[in-house]
Amino acid sequence: MTETADPRERLLAEVAALPSMPGVYRYFDAAGNVLYVGKARNLKKRVASYFQKDHGGTRIGTMVGRIARLETTVVRSEAEALLLENNLIKTLNPRFNILFRDDKSYPYLKISGTRTGDAAASAAARFPRVSYYRGAVDRRHRYFGPYPNAWAVKQTIQLVQKVFRLRTCEDTVYAHRTRPCLLYQIQRCTAPCVGFVSAEDYARDVFDAERFLLGDADAVVHDLQAKMMAWAEALEFEKAAELRNRITALSKVLHQQVMDESSLSASDRDVDVLAVKVAGGRACVNLAMVRGGRHLGDRAYFPAHVDEGVAFDTDDADDPGADGEAAAAPSRRNPEVQVLEAFLAQHYAGQPVPPLLVTSHAVDEALVVALAETAKTRVRAVHQPREQRRIWLEMAVKGAELALARLLSEEGSQRERTRALAEALDLAIDDLDALHIECFDISHTAGEATQASCVVYHHHAMQGAEYRRFNIDGITPGDDYAAMRQVLTRRYARLAEAVAAGTASGKHRLPDLVLVDGGRGQVSMAREVFEELGLDLSLIVGVEKGEGRKVGLEELVFADGRPKIYLGHDSAALMLVAQIRDEAHRFAITGMRAKRAKVRTGGSALEDIPGVGPRKRARLLQRFGGVRGVGSASVDDLASVDGISRALAEEIYRALH
Repeated sequence: MTETADPRERLLAEVAALPSMPGVYRYFDAAGNVLYVGKARNLKKRVASYFQKDHGGTRIGTMVGRIARLETTVVRSEAEALLLENNLIKTLNPRFNILFRDDKSYPYLKISGTRTGDAAASAAARFPRVSYYRGAVDRRHRYFGPYPNAWAVKQTIQLVQKVFRLRTCEDTVYAHRTRPCLLYQIQRCTAPCVGFVSAEDYARDVFDAERFLLGDADAVVHDLQAKMMAWAEALEFEKAAELRNRITALSKVLHQQVMDESSLSASDRDVDVLAVKVAGGRACVNLAMVRGGRHLGDRAYFPAHVDEGVAFDTDDADDPGADGEAAAAPSRRNPEVQVLEAFLAQHYAGQPVPPLLVTSHAVDEALVVALAETAKTRVRAVHQPREQRRIWLEMAVKGAELALARLLSEEGSQRERTRALAEALDLAIDDLDALHIECFDISHTAGEATQASCVVYHHHAMQGAEYRRFNIDGITPGDDYAAMRQVLTRRYARLAEAVAAGTASGKHRLPDLVLVDGGRGQVSMAREVFEELGLDLSLIVGVEKGEGRKVGLEELVFADGRPKIYLGHDSAALMLVAQIRDEAHRFAITGMRAKRAKVRTGGSALEDIPGVGPRKRARLLQRFGGVRGVGSASVDDLASVDGISRALAEEIYRALH
């Protein structure tokens, strides 16, 4: 078959050859960037629908005009298409899809160790420990959650300590206790480490704690009351009073939950409540978690590409021929519904799905069925709940409204700061959203472990993924000017070559403004570097400390000869400059401290382990007091550190032994 010369004709020929089967399609532009990822029951009809009519100057028309090629993958079912589509969306970050960023895994409450009474188990394992946990699960332990945030887990752990008095100490600490700790003195632990509680009694406390966490609180209270009466009849009034205090604490917590458990069936005690709000081109999905009948808290999510994704999905829904079916119901064109369905599809890919979803808007039943098939469990979705579930939904809706209002307010303020800085410096910027600023700072301790930081600001926000650190070598220790020369040269030498060749574009272009933390000395050094590289000197601005080095009195120093200016302590432009400068300072200091710690403690032993980055190394070294302490820790101890999964803990243990 002769290849068609016209790329558009070749593309249409590919569309005509598509099979009438379920699958996932991807659109790419001429540069190879992913524009859109979608799924279809019938690939041929869905993909063809984009090219069979004139979309005019709409967002979808702009996107269709940029399509240079497409890729498709045929699957066996809608569930497979759903899973593949959202994996690709999260991996490829397409421009015209509503995108929810991957968050860290949810935290859990973990009860570790074997069941009490196992004679073969270690002393610590026979008395299970309650702890905060995040990472891959291990079948040898029990996990409760997930919780929306770390605070909710820690609050629950405090409750378990207060009512059931389970230990929270690490196994290494437990194994070396010779007398009870402070938690025993304040009645937050029964001190199994020194034998103050029998294995049988501790096992009952663990069993009661597990029942409470699973939502069977009434049965726990009933059993505690029976035990209290038995102790009272046996004239053991101190033990009866202790149980009375525990019952009182538990009842107070249950009262604070303010819920009517009579309205909840056994299958409805694990619920995710989802409320969505769209306004001002932004959206918020507020997820409230209920586990065991207890409202654990909520978390707000803010997707990217809302305007583009909503416009694109609306066109799909309005197209009666997209899947060879009738036009979708009006609610399917609702932006809130589109955002909520995007969240459901992306969030629950790889996350456990509770049996009941309470939503603020009706969602496509096919989506719920696909989620259930993917999770291999029964899932229901309700959007007009009653009784307690209605109260939870109203709370979630209010939370979404407040979170979105706060975001819009913050973004509005940040946008005004960007505008104020552009006006104050007379920057010729057509699109304020694209104003690109880079800021540099040098950090060291008496010349030791010198590091330079480069932080990036554009689209009215700090862009953490684009930050860079530079190890500074080959200079006189403490020479900040030489360090600044080195970092600026390393950062901009290649860009200068691209500018000279006329190939600088997109992400690989010079910033609109280069801030350096320092006065005339640092600015002079930056000027020398830019002159050598043939770059525009007007890009360089130094942030000089004001009189007495007081915050708010900073002055801006220019490399191109303009007189320095003072913007005013209440200037929105100065607030933005200070925000960016402070972030560069913070990023430089954290890098310098990590480098210094590695030099002083031999942290390279950890640095060589795949998956252990600077933050995880810092947490490990802080928890165990150095590399030697990390090396002597068990796998369970390593896995208890925030961010260290069981698999990674085993890898660390193998690497250090």
